[in-house]
Amino acid sequence: MKCASILAVAASAVCLLSSPVTAGDCEVCIKVIQDVRDSMPKTDVKSKPKVEAALGNYCASSSLGPREKKICYYIDPIKRDVAQPFSTGMPSDRVCKRINQANPEICSVKFPIKTEKLEVKDLSKLRVKQLKQILGERGVECKGCLEKGDYIKRVQETEHLANNIEL
Repeated sequence: MKCASILAVAASAVCLLSSPVTAGDCEVCIKVIQDVRDSMPKTDVKSKPKVEAALGNYCASSSLGPREKKICYYIDPIKRDVAQPFSTGMPSDRVCKRINQANPEICSVKFPIKTEKLEVKDLSKLRVKQLKQILGERGVECKGCLEKGDYIKRVQETEHLANNIEL
């Protein structure tokens, strides 16, 4: 009886800890994988060496943004591991979920939150974590901020810094 209850608790803990990766979690990875898939002819998608070559060509492009370059940095050493599920026709989000198991930093790369022309009511919908992220991208600290309203006020005060950041 004790053994069965311990197994049930362990199984539920495993289910909770292995939460599925959502599109918002791996948004940059999904974009990169989808861009590579879109750049390839349909006949080449099934070939692992051609997938690896397409990943190399995509990552060698000079028009990539900093976040895409970071994903390429993470994917480059594990191209073969990426090419295997990719060549089987697995969707981009599932490919990212699988390679995230090998390198958890892959899904930690996110696009910045767009803050142009946000009003107070829009900022109030954001979480404090996202407001802190916006301030961090602007290089601003919010010392003495205790409530969400303080963070919203600081984001509005530093709106002029958002235009100076080149992404």
